Amino acid sequence: MVAGAELVAWRPPVAGVTEVLHAHMTDHAYPMHTHAAWTLLIVDDGMIRYDLDRHEHGVLRQTVSLLPPHVPHNGAAATATGFHKRVLYLDSSHLPHSLIGPAVDRPVFDDPELRLRLDRLHLSLARAGEELETESRLAFIAERLRTHLRGRVGAPPEVRDPGLARRLRDLLDERYVEGVTLREAAEVLYAHPTHLIRAFGREFGIGPHQYLTGRRVDLARTLLLDGMPAHTVATAAGFYDQSHLNRHFRRVLGTSPGRFARIGAGAVAMRGRSSAIPSTAPGDRRRPRPAPLSGTPVGP
Repeated sequence: MVAGAELVAWRPPVAGVTEVLHAHMTDHAYPMHTHAAWTLLIVDDGMIRYDLDRHEHGVLRQTVSLLPPHVPHNGAAATATGFHKRVLYLDSSHLPHSLIGPAVDRPVFDDPELRLRLDRLHLSLARAGEELETESRLAFIAERLRTHLRGRVGAPPEVRDPGLARRLRDLLDERYVEGVTLREAAEVLYAHPTHLIRAFGREFGIGPHQYLTGRRVDLARTLLLDGMPAHTVATAAGFYDQSHLNRHFRRVLGTSPGRFARIGAGAVAMRGRSSAIPSTAPGDRRRPRPAPLSGTPVGP
């Protein structure tokens, strides 16, 4: 570990992301170096200064910095308190090398919407099992970066394509347990990822990842009410692990899968007891129905 540096780094299972890096640095200074990937950087605390192509730049909390591949740069804290940063390294599938020149000329963007999107993307990257959400967020971020570098920032296009939206819904319905990546969906349906997401959102009012998660929660509810143990439901319903299931189950229903299962079992037991209670009222000459045998379905 370098003195004055705290680092966390990993490679997520998301196409086009070669590395995620979160770091807190105080007295460490990067020497001049290059990367093969695009370096997309935000600062959560402090300030970073760096030189790129013999020009000095600074990254503040409200800005976003994009360092192009193969161009030397350095980096250091601009104050004695250091900085916290979050970095994505992206390959050319998101940003083509033809945009290196514009990125050298303008590597810093004062764009609050882009900054917010990056913050939300990092939150989804930190949660296992949210690859479709992560890909969706990343697709819009890459699109916005491209428009910045091409000088075409403006209102996003409005998409109306109900047929495409329904085909994506059908694909999600077919594969919601095993899952589908945004790149796979785009290839199967012959559509650009951002067009696909916009069409789906326009038609159904939610994103594809929200729809997929909803289908999985519904399946988890069914499995729990069928008596499957809560600790085995997660993978059976398509969730990454028990924590992944718990998080979304609580968000949708306000309770844990285990408690939901116990409530369901209690309701079944109560129905069984109520059916064993004589239905005769005072003065009713009808004979009471016998209690059902164990395992016998209750109802018509």
